[in-house]
Amino acid sequence: MKLETVLLHSLFAACMLLCLAVMSAMLILPTPTAVAASQAQAVASANTEG
Repeated sequence: MKLETVLLHSLFAACMLLCLAVMSAMLILPTPTAVAASQAQAVASANTEG
């Protein structure tokens, strides 16, 4: 019984850490459209210069 409790607590902790990591990445990192727009702008400016 003690082993199962420890395994469940560790699984819960691992799932919570994974969930928090994914949520923080979604909230902190820029959106893919913003990244794509900035890359498209950089490519357009590089094409006009060269």
